[in-house]
Amino acid sequence: MAEIIGVRFNSAGKAYYFDPDGQNLSMGTMVVVETSHGVEMGKVSIPNREVSEKDLKAPLKKIIRVATDDDIKQLNENQVKEKEAFKTASELIIKHKLEMKLIDVEYTFDRSKILFYFTADGRVDFRDLVKSLASVFRTRIELRQIGVRDEARQLGSIGICGRFLCCSTFLDDFRPVSIKMAKEQGLSLNPTKISGVCGRLMCCLQYEEAAYDDALKTMPERGATVETLDGTGTVVDTATLKQQIRVKLDGTEGHKTEVYNVGEFNIVGHEPSVSLDELKSKKEQEVLEKAQRLLEDSERINSIFANEDTEFEKETERENKENQNKNKNNRRRRRPAGRKPAPKNSGNTESKNPSLKNSESDNKEGNNKRRYRRPSPKKTGNGGYNNQ
Repeated sequence: MAEIIGVRFNSAGKAYYFDPDGQNLSMGTMVVVETSHGVEMGKVSIPNREVSEKDLKAPLKKIIRVATDDDIKQLNENQVKEKEAFKTASELIIKHKLEMKLIDVEYTFDRSKILFYFTADGRVDFRDLVKSLASVFRTRIELRQIGVRDEARQLGSIGICGRFLCCSTFLDDFRPVSIKMAKEQGLSLNPTKISGVCGRLMCCLQYEEAAYDDALKTMPERGATVETLDGTGTVVDTATLKQQIRVKLDGTEGHKTEVYNVGEFNIVGHEPSVSLDELKSKKEQEVLEKAQRLLEDSERINSIFANEDTEFEKETERENKENQNKNKNNRRRRRPAGRKPAPKNSGNTESKNPSLKNSESDNKEGNNKRRYRRPSPKKTGNGGYNNQ
């Protein structure tokens, strides 16, 4: 077993493996290493990991050292110089009238070489440009022509999905993408919908390609003739992920179609994948099981409702008893305990209490007095009043 670490030299670059030289390095640690381009400084993106020596293609180079404060300071100075070099190179490209687009400028860590990345439609004769750049920077100059995908990776952007580009975040290498992938996945063949920021087919088309290949092995093509329980028909549409087909049965009029799942049909001309008799008996069994489940569910629901009705009746009866007890208690509270009820007098009997008689006679006299009214004076003809 061998211990390795992965190092990236820029956020969009590929991770390269090195020997940690016995040091335990965590993710994000800056290290100085030696590569084919010279001494460079990168960031650990894969911490210490053990792998089999058989998986290693070549002996790994050891890291030189963990980056110090002086190393980080030099890296920051290189980044400032890269911006100045980019401006100078752009002016020289215009001066030499070259049909090329400068994408990025990169200094090696020890400043022994400057790399210029550009894109162009074809081959470009940049020999004069290299001489001009060498006379200005007084160091080794290297120009690299890259494709539009590498341009998108280095510049970075946001895709139509709303996320950062796959190539600038986690993809280590580009894989071929074809229009066949879009067709198999049932996508629109409109170039604006299946193309990425770089103008090429989106890299994400290859993510589900293996799953679609496995699913299409059991799916017929459009126009194929299939045999179903309802008869023979023609496939008019397919849904690969749902594993369903839409069939227009022979003898039907209009646009009436039926949907069948994989395993419910046989492709005519191919080896039968399922016996229709077995499928028919299986369907009947499924219908019976479904009916049985519905019956059990209905019985369970009825029992639940019956229990609820019984509980409701008990609750109602209990509330009625409580109300009756409350009414009895209220009646008892109206007549204080220990006091006798008042005697009841008949219509013609006189009261035995003389005081009550006097009060009754006084009430009658008072009523008669109140009924008497003094006559009002009459007005005479001469304008005066005459009392009668």
